[in-house]
Amino acid sequence: MRICLAIALLAIPASAARPGPPRARVEFQSSDLALTKGFAWAKGQALRYVFSGDPVGDWYEASLPGRNAFCMRDVSHQSLGAQVLGLADVTRNLLSRFAGSIAAGRQWCGFWEITRDGLPASVDYKNDHDFWYNLPANFDVLHACYRQYLWTGDPAYRGGAVFRNFYRRTTQDYIHAWDTDGDGIPDSLPGYGRRGIGSYFEASDVPLRQGADLLAVEYSALLAAARLLPEDGDAAGLRTAAGRIRETFNRQWWDGAARRFYSAKLQDGSYSTRRFAEAAIFPVYLEPLPSEGAHLEGALRSLVEESRDAGVNVEALSYMPETLYRWGLDEDGYRALVRLLDPALPRREYPEVSFAAAGAIAAGLMGIQPDAPHRTIATLPHLRSPADWAALRHLSVFENEITVRHQGVRESSLTNEHGAMVHWKAGFPGAIRRISVDGVTRVPRADKNLRGQTLHYVVVDVPAGRTVTVRAE
Repeated sequence: MRICLAIALLAIPASAARPGPPRARVEFQSSDLALTKGFAWAKGQALRYVFSGDPVGDWYEASLPGRNAFCMRDVSHQSLGAQVLGLADVTRNLLSRFAGSIAAGRQWCGFWEITRDGLPASVDYKNDHDFWYNLPANFDVLHACYRQYLWTGDPAYRGGAVFRNFYRRTTQDYIHAWDTDGDGIPDSLPGYGRRGIGSYFEASDVPLRQGADLLAVEYSALLAAARLLPEDGDAAGLRTAAGRIRETFNRQWWDGAARRFYSAKLQDGSYSTRRFAEAAIFPVYLEPLPSEGAHLEGALRSLVEESRDAGVNVEALSYMPETLYRWGLDEDGYRALVRLLDPALPRREYPEVSFAAAGAIAAGLMGIQPDAPHRTIATLPHLRSPADWAALRHLSVFENEITVRHQGVRESSLTNEHGAMVHWKAGFPGAIRRISVDGVTRVPRADKNLRGQTLHYVVVDVPAGRTVTVRAE
């Protein structure tokens, strides 16, 4: 694969090989040498795919290496790692290109893949009646815009005309254009061919009407749009539409005998038990689609099984570490992360791998979750033993740069290197009696993680230039 990559890179025209401006002050160190080396590799590898000076503007490769292009699914996923690497402005450019490409003549689809010249990639697009499109894509891009807003606070994601039009068209016209039976969920019919694939899973031997991933990303996008457009007056309607999808999924897609969700809906209205990674990942990757209890545990069991499958493709594997850590499945998250960083991993050069690894270390292992509207940065350590430590330095959040360091799962520090004051929500798993903030005892607040497991936290204001250390007892 490395030989193939080298050939592909040699084939890139010289004008496409200009590196972007210097970025990525971020650094990661850990008592786990594999993670330290892995992050260094991910950072260096990802930055090889960042370019400047082309007609499309600053961009990063988010497609097959050597295509000189970026596609909707990959950018949506790579956006977190790009943020960690200081590429927020580049991601905004790419997301705006997708948002601005939607058109009524394509039933409100955007261009699935855009080249460095700012044009739809010819391999995927012939004309408005003949082009490749996976129906989850509009929704995936919308939720990526919301996640970028949480990390950056960039007002373009809420106030920009291109983005606002995209949100409205996607949650209204796009759904109506592709929903053939009036249930509020797009459908893929046999005659559509590659124009309107009902899932990100592309290897089905029968055409799928809907994949579980389609419902999951639509649900997530509707909730994201309600948060991005609250003043438009339809936030309640968007939440109601999202609730109907969640109710449909939990009522109709649950296989009670197997205690797991079906992966897809077929053209005759029946449901498929065939396993594929996208159906296991997406219901728990963004906004949780399964209801609490048996449905959620069944979905997480499917996710763990896929993450342990030696045959899972590298694109799907790249989603696993962040998602597993997010649900408190720390041992499986660690195994998936080490696997993703392994130099022997086939197709490791795929751009999604390095970007996803950087994102998984920040949001997964380190548990960093920013909330720009409230200027809050939540942390929750996911290290494996009290002796383990990890530090992520010079991380871009809002207009700030911060350093977060964890010692085991009972001590964390946050340095606000520069920027306005932030509210730090320092969390720790399990039952905690006391928390000290720079040696001063505080009564912790109790909370629950996504699985309903207990955690405790304190909220501390951290002004510019300060380091605060919090210890749990």
